[in-house]
Amino acid sequence: MAKSEERIDKWLWAMRIFKTRTVATDSCKKGRVSVGAAPDSAVVVKPSRLIKVGDTVHVRKPPITYSFRVKALTENRLGARLVPDYMENITPQAQYDLLDVVKISGFIDRRKGLGRPTKREGRELARFAEEVNDGWDFDTDDFDTDDRYNFDFDEDDFN
Repeated sequence: MAKSEERIDKWLWAMRIFKTRTVATDSCKKGRVSVGAAPDSAVVVKPSRLIKVGDTVHVRKPPITYSFRVKALTENRLGARLVPDYMENITPQAQYDLLDVVKISGFIDRRKGLGRPTKREGRELARFAEEVNDGWDFDTDDFDTDDRYNFDFDEDDFN
């Protein structure tokens, strides 16, 4: 017998929107899942919220919000080929365009010093370190530890 209602966290997991049910539950608790006609007017839901056929589910995975229409319900995880029989992806193309822009700008607009250095920056750092080193070896034997605070400065040195 087909169910008329299902928990939203189970449905999100079964439809392969989230990898685990725990992640689906956490997303609901964080306010990233909502149910309603439009993403702006949709109601944020708890993991135990029951959904039915015909509901529109909005899932916010920054930077975009995915929208799905419920076609059928199941509590068991489905194979990827069966998912289109149970839900319809109605995410606007503008959201996917936004995702493309973010992917491209992530590489172009990366501020210097943010994140791991690129290969080129790593080579430049290595080259700089070689130039600065110039054969200097900073061992403790190079310094006279007894006279490290004895400075021999004349007033002429500062004028």
